[in-house]
Amino acid sequence: QVQLVESGGGLVQPGGSLRLSCAASVSILRVDSMGWYRQVPGKQRELVARITGGGVTNYRDSAKGRFSISRDNAKNTMYLQMNSLKPEDTAVYYCNALFNNRNFWGQGTQVTVSS
Repeated sequence: QVQLVESGGGLVQPGGSLRLSCAASVSILRVDSMGWYRQVPGKQRELVARITGGGVTNYRDSAKGRFSISRDNAKNTMYLQMNSLKPEDTAVYYCNALFNNRNFWGQGTQVTVSS
């Protein structure tokens, strides 16, 4: 079992930045991969970025060049640095971990980009 707790969401103006954090209850060295997803009402949850245990990353096209995913193994925490935020980035952001062939999710954190 893995508990994931997100933090760092909030209200930001267009062009601003936020850093999301995801703290895991287990050593993330044991986790196969971790990722950030987002969801808006009425739409499917979509991948924003993922990072493997070896540090390989991938991003959705709209996040490339603006978002950066990273992990601090010593703190068992994953991050998503989001820059140049746009109104269309508004969503609930969820942390995901693939552990022992099971997916675990955090409770989500709201990100609102609005002037």
